[in-house]
Amino acid sequence: MPDPKSVATLRIGLIGSGFVANFHVQGLIAVRHVTVAGIYSPDAGHREALVRKVNELELGPCRPFASIEAMCGAVDALWILVPNDARLAVMREIHRLVTAGKTQLVGVACEKPLARTLAEGREMLRLAEDAKLLHAYLENQLFAPSIVRGKEILWRRAVPGSGRPYLARAAEEHSGPHMPWFWRGTQQGGGTLLDMGCHSVEVARYLLTRPGSPRTELRLKNVSATVGNLKWTRPEYIERLKSRMGNDVDYGTRPAEDYARTMLTFTDPEGHDVLVECTNSWAYVGAGLRASIELLGPEYAMEFSSLNTALKVFISRDVGTAREGEDLVEKQNAEHGLMPVVEDEAATYGYAAEDRHVIDAFRAGHMPDETFADGVAVLEMLMALYRSAELGRVIEMPAEGLDTYVPPVAR
Repeated sequence: MPDPKSVATLRIGLIGSGFVANFHVQGLIAVRHVTVAGIYSPDAGHREALVRKVNELELGPCRPFASIEAMCGAVDALWILVPNDARLAVMREIHRLVTAGKTQLVGVACEKPLARTLAEGREMLRLAEDAKLLHAYLENQLFAPSIVRGKEILWRRAVPGSGRPYLARAAEEHSGPHMPWFWRGTQQGGGTLLDMGCHSVEVARYLLTRPGSPRTELRLKNVSATVGNLKWTRPEYIERLKSRMGNDVDYGTRPAEDYARTMLTFTDPEGHDVLVECTNSWAYVGAGLRASIELLGPEYAMEFSSLNTALKVFISRDVGTAREGEDLVEKQNAEHGLMPVVEDEAATYGYAAEDRHVIDAFRAGHMPDETFADGVAVLEMLMALYRSAELGRVIEMPAEGLDTYVPPVAR
């Protein structure tokens, strides 16, 4: 690995060219000392379209590549943005190239969740460490400006005078994922609990952790979960899902959960129990994606909602038929009426600050604040929650067998 301190401008390569890759490209507009030098994905049309977008935004010069190996010679770091079931294979290929001396990568970053199971997540971490790579777990909500600012204020102004926070609530809800692979339990690894719960458990754990301390200062004591199918197993919605996503997504025979409610109990360094409550749903129909996050302590509280925007627009029914899209808010469900507008989703949701932090860390030669080890910890929490939902009881931690556990919908 080259001396990272000599990297004035980090050249990154994106592995994947779908929805989240486009979010990162939008976020990178606000980041200095970086170029997107390459794009690889199996779909040549998609990768070439994303290359054009990168170059139009003057984030390049960027080129499409037909393989990871071909791209590795042109970049300093890689962002893994492929579907969940492909992430471990990509990491194995990166490990092969680094250990064979075919590339001089500084680091690798992987989108959340790190993998589908705890076993896969542990292998992702092992491969990164064995290749002696810096590694970053890309959990954008920890970098959302409102969340960062709210935590900083309360821990500085309120905690010293009244005590640590004792409850964090996080909810993420929308009307369903963009692509067919998200809906298939074997490919995604689960349903809404894995897809969206990975955000919620980690942002809540982050808020309850003292600034500057590792998140391991909170010891996981026990977990409980309830999952269910509220909407997408109803006959009319089974057919609607098939028409949108293809016959391979059949919620009449192979559903994944579209609702999850979870609770995690931690012990803080002072010996007090602190709680995390999460709700995740693919059955919420509002203006669009809604992320709601709260932190509560003895004499204080903070709250955030992504739909409490500073900008709203109203469009009358007399405007006529409007083209469907997501130009106002992610997972937009309407084109008429009073609509919130998220002015800069990549910034509001934390992608810009997340990428800025990781790039600065890689350039300076040190680990980012959120690493593959945190991604493994998230998977351990999620697998324990899936087991709780399957068995219908509280799971005491540490729990045996989670390394080999696979959620029912992924079996």
